[in-house]
Amino acid sequence: MAAHPNQAAASLTDNRQHPADRWSLVVAAGLLSFVAMLDMNVVNLALTDISAGLHVSPGVAQWAALGYQLPLVALLLPAGRWLDQVGTRSALLLAVGCFATCSVLAACAPWAGWLIAARMLQGAFGAVLFVLMPVLAATSVRPELRGRAMSVPATLGPLGAVTGPVIGGLLLDHLGWRAVFLVKLPVCLAAVLIVWRHAPRHGGLRPPDRAALGDAVLIGTAVAAVLLGLTLAPRGPQWLLLTLPAVPLVLGWLRRPGGRPVAEVLRVAGTAGVNASVLALAAGFAACHYLLAQHLRGARGESATATALTMLAFPLGMVLAGRVGGRLADRWGARPTALTGAAVTTLGLALLVPLDTQWSALDIAARLALAGAGMGLNGGPTQALVMSASPPGKLATAGSAVQLARSLGFALGPALATAAALTGDRTTTGTRAGIALAALVAATAVVLLALYRRSGDRG
Repeated sequence: MAAHPNQAAASLTDNRQHPADRWSLVVAAGLLSFVAMLDMNVVNLALTDISAGLHVSPGVAQWAALGYQLPLVALLLPAGRWLDQVGTRSALLLAVGCFATCSVLAACAPWAGWLIAARMLQGAFGAVLFVLMPVLAATSVRPELRGRAMSVPATLGPLGAVTGPVIGGLLLDHLGWRAVFLVKLPVCLAAVLIVWRHAPRHGGLRPPDRAALGDAVLIGTAVAAVLLGLTLAPRGPQWLLLTLPAVPLVLGWLRRPGGRPVAEVLRVAGTAGVNASVLALAAGFAACHYLLAQHLRGARGESATATALTMLAFPLGMVLAGRVGGRLADRWGARPTALTGAAVTTLGLALLVPLDTQWSALDIAARLALAGAGMGLNGGPTQALVMSASPPGKLATAGSAVQLARSLGFALGPALATAAALTGDRTTTGTRAGIALAALVAATAVVLLALYRRSGDRG
């Protein structure tokens, strides 16, 4: 008789039943994290080409990106609840296979409706991947090595987000817009092979309950209202009224069977502040990245290649510090490491506020590298904090809450930055205002992590 999936997950973290650490599965989690975040960003660069290739307006083409992001965010928490009830290996193979299939369907799209439908379906499977990645990393090694393991997907995910425009630019220049959907296939295949060979065969699949659909509708509508209101706000403050329905929708969801377990996990684990810090740091990073790219291409008139090379300083700093962050978390403690990382990122963003057109590319890159190093130090330890505090059998639910916070931060950052930049002007002054807001938002992550206390945490 098959073991209960919750018991199976627990057994993976038991040293007596899991003597060998499965670092190959940690690598698979990192690869999937990279490809999922890459997908969210590489398509944005191709929207103009998609509009021309499919003979649709830019507004319709934009749904190639929005059609992926909305179901992704809407289904993160319902996916976490479902994944607590099924086998990790089976769910991962299904999600990766369907994610890759949707990429092929999008690349073959003969018209816009086909493309948007494929992207929405891909976003649904993307939500499952986003929740599974930290669970896979956390349950593949001994508890004392979780900080190091969690740093792998936490570092490679944002790396995919930042390098997406660079990879997308090369593909668009040489192969066309359809190639941006196919670039993920080799990584997906590698992850499937690793999971197929090394993941323990525990538990099977079961269909999600009907309540999960209602949860997804409520969350998706609330997120759509907030994003739409913030995106349209620069046209006039009255558009912010669109965000108001999000409050009753979220309150209604918290009263449902799908919302109560999430609220319970946050209450029992005491990690609501940690999740909020993840959202704040992701929003600050996304806002700064968006504004600097616009500044380099606009006010400075840099080429796409020069801009990409300057912006690569951020992921470079993040990757180098990410490995150090995991080791420090295992030896020094997750909270102090995460707190240090948030403070370093805030410092890096603050040093960018006096942005000047006379700055060299090296001046900007050095500050970006510092901010990236902070993100690398923060990512893995923050996830380790949340996963370690999770109640037994609720790892996927806890992981889905972290991924929702990070995804919301990445989505909200550019919208907040645009609104802040327009309070100044569309040149350097407005960009400084936006970066100042990004630094302030990141600083709230420092405060939230400084206030976090939990018995048993070495920090």
